[in-house]
Amino acid sequence: MKITLDEMQAFITVVDSGSITGAAEQLGQTISATSRTLARLEAKLSTTLMRRSTRRLELTEEGAIFLARARQIVASVHETEELMTLRRNQPEGRLRVDAASPFMRHVIVPLVASYRARYPQVQLELTSNEGVIDLLERRTDVAIRIGSLKDSSLHATPIASSGIRVLASPGYLAEYGMPRSVEELTKHPLLGFMQPESLNDWPLVGADGQTLHIEPTVRASSGETLLELALQGAGIVCLSDFMTQTERKAGRLQQLFPRQTLEVRQPINAVYYRNTALSSRIASFVNHLKENLTEGFEG
Repeated sequence: MKITLDEMQAFITVVDSGSITGAAEQLGQTISATSRTLARLEAKLSTTLMRRSTRRLELTEEGAIFLARARQIVASVHETEELMTLRRNQPEGRLRVDAASPFMRHVIVPLVASYRARYPQVQLELTSNEGVIDLLERRTDVAIRIGSLKDSSLHATPIASSGIRVLASPGYLAEYGMPRSVEELTKHPLLGFMQPESLNDWPLVGADGQTLHIEPTVRASSGETLLELALQGAGIVCLSDFMTQTERKAGRLQQLFPRQTLEVRQPINAVYYRNTALSSRIASFVNHLKENLTEGFEG
């Protein structure tokens, strides 16, 4: 009986993706090839690892035991490979990075060329998901998350922090006038987020003495959409500095109530699973971000 690493990896991928079809897509194989690999593995073990139905896959008791051990073995092999790479001091291989589209566009994309010049053997795969994703299910090596973290299974490396401020375009202010007080904001169209609701807390003090919570006139799921609306003069917005730094410096957006703005900074972290050894690829990418974002997002 000779079980191969590819067979174990295929089995793990089927479990993580929840289907043979999803696993085949992630592995770059045909569905029939992945199904044959799983059948061959069960034949070698002379046991059923999972029960299949038309709707779902369910691990048997033996499958759960084998899964835990297979994960350890595959992780150990990957860790050994990474150790050899570290000894060569030249990270290489595929690195899957996920970040919300605003951070991807305004922060990561401008740094890709310099990262690739420094680490030409790393093949980047960049994806953008606005919400929190399952790193295992999406086969993501490292994700960039903004704000507080709740998932205790993740390891976080702080990269930077970004302030937030209330902004409007000069065109909007010329047409509708500058709000003279925080209370007067309610007379203006306010641009805000669909979710989470906490993103509609603006760094100003309201009439009740608490942080101002606004009811948006226009809501959007993406900060990029809100940024474009603000640039088009559709209303007043509150966005992270990393998104608006260029527009503010160019004069296309103007800060409102600078003296009354509270110092609110959103932490930015690179996250990956605690049971994943910090590979040289992840370390090289995270360190490159940190080195280029040491001054934060000011201006």
